[in-house]
Amino acid sequence: MTYSQKYAIASTLFIRREKNEALPLKRRNIEQLITTLINHKDNTKKSDKTLQAIQRVGQAVNLAVGRFVKVGEAIANENWDLKEEINIACIEAKQAGETIAALTDISSLNHPESDGQITIFTDKTGVIKAARLLLSSVTKVLLLADRVVIKQIITSRNKVLATMERLEKVNSFQEFVQIFSQFGNEMVEFAHLTGDRQNDLKDEKKKAKMAAARAVLEKCTMMLLTASKTCLRHPNCESAHKNKEGVFDRMKVALDKVIEIVTDCKPSGETDISSVSIFTGIKEFKMNIEALRENLYFQSKENLSVTLEVILERTEDFTDSAYTSHEHRERILELSTQARLELQQLLSVWIQSQSNKTKSIAEELELTVLKISHSLNELKKELHRTATQLAADLLKSHADHVVLKALKLTGVEGNLEGLAEYACKLSEQKEQLVEVCRLLRHISGTEPLEITCVHAEETFQVTGQQIISAAETLTLHPSSKIAKENLDVFCEAWESQIGDMSTLLREINDVFEGRRGEKLSNNANPKSLKSDKPDAEEQAKIAKLGLKLGLLTSDANCEIKKWEDQENEIVRNGRNMSSMAYSLYLFTRGEGPLRTSQDLIHQLELKDDDKLMLLLEINKLIPFCHQLQTVTKTPLQNQVFLKVDKCITKTRSVMAILVQLLSLCYKLLKKLENNRWVSVTNKDSVDGKT
Repeated sequence: MTYSQKYAIASTLFIRREKNEALPLKRRNIEQLITTLINHKDNTKKSDKTLQAIQRVGQAVNLAVGRFVKVGEAIANENWDLKEEINIACIEAKQAGETIAALTDISSLNHPESDGQITIFTDKTGVIKAARLLLSSVTKVLLLADRVVIKQIITSRNKVLATMERLEKVNSFQEFVQIFSQFGNEMVEFAHLTGDRQNDLKDEKKKAKMAAARAVLEKCTMMLLTASKTCLRHPNCESAHKNKEGVFDRMKVALDKVIEIVTDCKPSGETDISSVSIFTGIKEFKMNIEALRENLYFQSKENLSVTLEVILERTEDFTDSAYTSHEHRERILELSTQARLELQQLLSVWIQSQSNKTKSIAEELELTVLKISHSLNELKKELHRTATQLAADLLKSHADHVVLKALKLTGVEGNLEGLAEYACKLSEQKEQLVEVCRLLRHISGTEPLEITCVHAEETFQVTGQQIISAAETLTLHPSSKIAKENLDVFCEAWESQIGDMSTLLREINDVFEGRRGEKLSNNANPKSLKSDKPDAEEQAKIAKLGLKLGLLTSDANCEIKKWEDQENEIVRNGRNMSSMAYSLYLFTRGEGPLRTSQDLIHQLELKDDDKLMLLLEINKLIPFCHQLQTVTKTPLQNQVFLKVDKCITKTRSVMAILVQLLSLCYKLLKKLENNRWVSVTNKDSVDGKT
């Protein structure tokens, strides 16, 4: 069991009740329990039912604390530097739990011989002291366990960085394969630790930042593989090295960002994203002017004027944009002017109300507050319409990915002029997408969505440049299969981000129109949906399996590309299996054609004809294919993610064998061709002699 798993167990203890219910042992639960017990009136008649309930709760607290202490002691035994502190806190928690159990042990309270017994009814002070000790000791253990988790994440990051440095300097393909295998395992461990941490975070803003950083690392792992292989294949190609360096740089930034989040240490000079959001500024401004109703001296005149000017200056991102239509630009400017005029009117009435506190002045102040609030709401609507319409139009125009297809074609043709033309078009497309992401950030409505907009902006900015460098490498080496594969990987990342932007746009609209969270409530059976949702451990396990499956898919594709006869039956079946496995990998990232767990299970139900053809050719796959089919057809009620886990595990086993078989079949095919050539040559020689 990892530290993070133990920490999760420790931070979500459960007191078992009747009817198999569960109550998390958190600070508020303990406070509610103690408050209820000490507020019980001494002169109230105590029924047997009440006494039994009190005793049951006290014992449950003690049992839960006992489980908590066991986890704490296990963490202490594995961390000698914190062992003494954790053990002391565990002893205090255990003592407090036992005290509460003893004070609530009132089974014999109504018997004559129990007159001198100390209970919760005779020693309320003792209960309060025990409760305080329990809360402080539990909090201390959790804080110390948290330090252990942070230390483990930092150690894991350092291991990843050290291996990355070795990968940057590697010169031989064989050495690269060995080091990358180690790197893959370290990245899986890091992904698991940070995934647990992300689920534990309570701050939605930090959670969104962690999700963005982890997404970068996950996607860059595949990019690093192909970019590094391209560099090794073409060591003197400048664009290949530029492409590879871009991946390494982005991964290092993302690793640093994760550490900033878990240690809560921002680098000096970093600005808060919320300070550049127009919607956040409008929300704060409205709160300030509405506070004038209660306190006329709450704000200064200058502060309100400056705050509004800052908001209106930020609208210049919309009015100065080359992509904003003339009608939208005019309407934004009109509403900005109106807001300035209404603020002047508000300030005038406000000054009057400070000296003349009459009913009519108060009503006029209320009216001016409502007017400027209405104008700002109209401005918000116009900004929202402008940004979302631009985004929707842009996504629609780039849905077919014409420029990416053209870059791939010019690459394999070695067409440098075509490369220059389409690289320019992609740069224009990139600038449009970056600009729209900035506008969406202003109107996103929540901090997590603002962070997602920033992530999208950075992804388009970086990936656009990397696609161009990858396309340049392919154009200079048009027959290079690895250069083509590398370009494909970066193009897939671009297409994936376009898909993510569509989801982001939908979420921004949901927030603006107040529809956020309606999907679950509108479902006919929300309970069944809830039971299908994976917990943190299941998500981490699926993500880990998916990453390994993605790497195996890349290995399989490399073996397939070695075959000269791409229509060979083994190659065709291998390609189909590789494609299916890649779909599963995309599913674990929330991407690709498989949208639900049921889609994934159907994907693995092979047609009988295809299955027989494959099994007849490759006998070694029979057991695994049989097991895979059994898993897909076995009903597991309310355990869909267990089924997904098994499906991916079995597919991984199949892919591992497939990689070996493709390599072996390729060698045998070459050997057979050589034998045929020798046979034909010998026959010709004999005929000549005859």
